[in-house]
Amino acid sequence: MKTISILNHNDLTEAFALEQLCHTLPWSKTTFFSNQGDRYLNLKLTIDNKIIGFCICQLVADEANLFNIAIHPEFRQKGLAKELLNKLIEELMSINSNKPIASLWLEVRKSNDAAIRLYHSLGFNQITIRKNYYPTVDGKQEDAIIMAYTLTL
Repeated sequence: MKTISILNHNDLTEAFALEQLCHTLPWSKTTFFSNQGDRYLNLKLTIDNKIIGFCICQLVADEANLFNIAIHPEFRQKGLAKELLNKLIEELMSINSNKPIASLWLEVRKSNDAAIRLYHSLGFNQITIRKNYYPTVDGKQEDAIIMAYTLTL
């Protein structure tokens, strides 16, 4: 059975193992574990009670920032990242507060064509380029594309 729910403290060890598997330059354990708490809306996607995807999203004022997303390599190209992001957007739009979340921001490697196509398909717009933002395995730097999704009109 497939479910999308809140990534909680008890999930962090399993989710961090997925982080290590999915990213060429993964976050450190300290960074991963520190991106949790009241200012975050972090989700996990499970199949048969195994975490196969997650997203890390920080909430600041009326903005949300998608910091990290991962789908297990064996489960890619099945629409699961899109499902996860649609659920994140739905959850962000349903937050009841005096100041609703107006936009969702993210950075994506300029070379990550699959992710860029996914974000465009969901309605994200390219805002700008951040030069030399991401480190690469060969010690160089790669540009980031800054994208945003408008949650409120």
